[in-house]
Amino acid sequence: MKLKKPRITVLGSLNMDLVTVTEKMPQQGETITGQAFSTFPGGKGANQAVAAARLGAEVYMFGKVGNDLFGKKLKEILNQENVNVDYVDVETNEETGTASIIISDDDNRIIVVPGANKEVTPEWVSSYEEQIRKSDTLLLQLEIPLESVIKAAQIAKKHKIPVILNPAPYQKLPNDLLMDITYLTPNEHEYKKLLEEATKEEFDIIRAKSIITKGVEGVEFHLINEKILVNALKVDVVDTTGAGDTFNGALAVELSKNQDIKDAVLFAAIAGSLSVTKLGAQSGMPSLNDVKKIYELQK
Repeated sequence: MKLKKPRITVLGSLNMDLVTVTEKMPQQGETITGQAFSTFPGGKGANQAVAAARLGAEVYMFGKVGNDLFGKKLKEILNQENVNVDYVDVETNEETGTASIIISDDDNRIIVVPGANKEVTPEWVSSYEEQIRKSDTLLLQLEIPLESVIKAAQIAKKHKIPVILNPAPYQKLPNDLLMDITYLTPNEHEYKKLLEEATKEEFDIIRAKSIITKGVEGVEFHLINEKILVNALKVDVVDTTGAGDTFNGALAVELSKNQDIKDAVLFAAIAGSLSVTKLGAQSGMPSLNDVKKIYELQK
């Protein structure tokens, strides 16, 4: 019997990534010569959608692009990756979002211009409640307006759909949103900020729901009163841009299958580690077979 694919709805951003590789970061007022420039499809929402699709899920992308070449190309690429783009709308009065990325010394710095992404309004999200209701998991990030993320989480909770929120780029999360999500996936810097700004009640919620990505140190989370650390793979790092997005897409896939949390995090950590071995957020994302080979050895 053929198993049903998990159905994942990703609500979030679609950007074109403009990537420059350089030996050193320029100082203020300094002009330097870089080594390479490329354009890659990106946006945290689109990245996570591609990651989940490559790992075997039925993925529906919800978001907005501009009526321009970047927007057309992003939808075309998502379609090629078997991501459903029926709910990626074209915003005629805005340009497609962009992310300018500088890569140097195994690290990156990113400037995001939201463009059409900021037109993903709560009203627009509400108009797709019926489609969201059909999801096994809802995957969210913070490159669209926060009030729209809140609305989506409310809809998911109403229909008893698990919600994964990747709190990036960082901003303080309201208590109601923390209550409505199932899992929070900050990196270690975002986790520290969340706890620093939290009330006592929020502190406990954040700690209980967080699955924290820590780069080469792996992934950490709490299971009841036990702290669990899942190690990252040792790989040759080329570009870390899409690692967190790959982790989130993979985690959504495994949790949608009702996998044990430890096994789901291990699978996602392997996927995230493999993603940094190639240039480009989406181009480095591994296939299901790539991850399963290592997962079966480590489980």
